[in-house]
Amino acid sequence: MSSGRVLNFPSKYWSRALLAGIAALSLSACDGGDSDEDSRANFVPGKGGVGTIPVADRKTAPDISGSTTRGKPLDVADYKGKVVVLNVWGSTCGPCIAEAPNFAEVAKASKGRGVAFVGINVGDAEKTQAISFEERHRMPYPSLFDPTAKLLLRFPKGTLNVQAIPATVVLDREGRPAARTLGALEKDELRRMIAPVVAEK
Repeated sequence: MSSGRVLNFPSKYWSRALLAGIAALSLSACDGGDSDEDSRANFVPGKGGVGTIPVADRKTAPDISGSTTRGKPLDVADYKGKVVVLNVWGSTCGPCIAEAPNFAEVAKASKGRGVAFVGINVGDAEKTQAISFEERHRMPYPSLFDPTAKLLLRFPKGTLNVQAIPATVVLDREGRPAARTLGALEKDELRRMIAPVVAEK
């Protein structure tokens, strides 16, 4: 699995709230390291950098809603009953570009198995940048446009790192984070990450 990329947002998007959130995440990472962050979010580290949360320890995901890159409203809560794969990406992120074909292929193959994919585009100043990326890689699913990463900051501490992309979170059928990885994924890695959640009854 490839490592993530440090995310540099356009300066006009920085806000006090975002800066405070990133500062807090940076300090906690320096203090406790990844294992401490995993434990705070109830993730159990696993193979290939994929952390999982036991069913009994899962909590409902925060509100993940807004406008897509195409200007349409989208609320992830509407996907309840399906396994949802949330992928955080940016159009100029090298690892995001590398994994995009993998996500497009697995999303198409998983559609009939009760799996929905939703992207969260961060760091792009204009929607046109994100749309160009989606068209170039033939992404078959929508992405929320989140230039300041405000949606990422809603997740429990340790779930996502707003400073690095790509990142992927799998929600179970009840809308609860079940698995998470920080970094690019190959097709087989993505399938292995999704499969146990799909198999849950």
